[in-house]
Amino acid sequence: MTTPAAEPRRSRRPEWAGRNYSLLTAAAVVTNLGAHGALIASAFAVIESGGDSGDLGLIAMARFLPLVLFLLIGGALADRIPRHRVMVAANALNCVSQGLFAILVLTGQAQLWQMLILTALCGTGQAFFNPAAEGMLLSSVSGEHVNRAFALFRMAMHGAGIGGAALGGALIAAVGPGWVLAVDAVAFAVAGALRAFLHVGHIAPREAGGGLLSDLREGWQEFTGRPWLWSIVAQFAVVVAVVGAADAVYGPLVAEEHLGGARPWGLALAAFGAGTLGGALLMMRWKPRRMLLVGTLCVFPLALPSASLAVPLDVVGLSVAMFVSGVAIEVFGVAWMTALHQEIPEDKLSRVSAYDWFGSTAMLPLSTALAGPAEDAFGREAALWGCAALIVVVTALVLLVPDVRNLTRRTKPVAAAPAPTPAPASADAEGAVGRLG
Repeated sequence: MTTPAAEPRRSRRPEWAGRNYSLLTAAAVVTNLGAHGALIASAFAVIESGGDSGDLGLIAMARFLPLVLFLLIGGALADRIPRHRVMVAANALNCVSQGLFAILVLTGQAQLWQMLILTALCGTGQAFFNPAAEGMLLSSVSGEHVNRAFALFRMAMHGAGIGGAALGGALIAAVGPGWVLAVDAVAFAVAGALRAFLHVGHIAPREAGGGLLSDLREGWQEFTGRPWLWSIVAQFAVVVAVVGAADAVYGPLVAEEHLGGARPWGLALAAFGAGTLGGALLMMRWKPRRMLLVGTLCVFPLALPSASLAVPLDVVGLSVAMFVSGVAIEVFGVAWMTALHQEIPEDKLSRVSAYDWFGSTAMLPLSTALAGPAEDAFGREAALWGCAALIVVVTALVLLVPDVRNLTRRTKPVAAAPAPTPAPASADAEGAVGRLG
């Protein structure tokens, strides 16, 4: 007679949510809870130290510039040594830099040059972390449920980001920005500890080859050999640039002059966050066969917020536009990650991810720098309509690429050797992104 104690214990996790996936998701929740509050805290730390808008711009540049400069090196490194080691080392660097930042702010000793250096170190850590993390996530799931796995991961990540921003704002008001930066340092330490337990035994050892430049060249060949890949990254170089200019420069100005200030703008941003959660929830159940076609069609709604600001609509209309764009970008994001998982060989995932991140974000500093001169030259309304028009035009151009329209979902993983073109649309295709971040 079998006793209940002798019966095998059934895991509460879904079959596709293995150990690595669960650890990666938990660590992403922890880091996003801390990081989104820290972004707000660093800005208020600069303001409290007597900084102005120019100083805030320098801090933003210090965070972003190392990210662009070191992304490709980070991707090559993550395909050369075990990815979890790169992730843990990057988390350790972020923990130390944010911890020092917190100490300086809490003791009232923070100076601009110190904050610039520490922010740049944080950006450097992210440059090495992002390609390794994406490669690790893409290799942690398999089978027909990858779509659901990526959607759940993104939903958890975005939910933690929304909660982290709200909690960070409340803590800044209650105890000041220094303590929020300290919480972020602790979050990086906890997340790094979780990622140290990742298993990489399922990943084949990398064969000895050339140096770093050879690795980068192989990644470039993989990237340029797939028209669907480089064309969508080129599309997002424009999309991310104009969305960044509209959200970071024009949006707060329109809110201040026409909507009533920071609170309605915050509501609109919250609606976008709610939309991303809704889009991720949708993609947990929906598995479109032509995933890149569906994903690319969902880029068109990203023009709605810029158009709404150009009119400008009231806060309700703007919030609806932001919500719809949030849903749309998540549909694209899950479709993009599924395509990368399906088509890119495992040993090149991080390098391809690095080229993706680099291409998609490279124009962002230029667009935000030119937003002011464009407003002076053409007027804010015309500049915003231009942002919306650029999104529509580049997205329509990408739909002319046959591989974007025809790439289909399939269950068998890609072979280890590079495949320069995706599977034809007639292939059996049952079963199975972007950014800024």
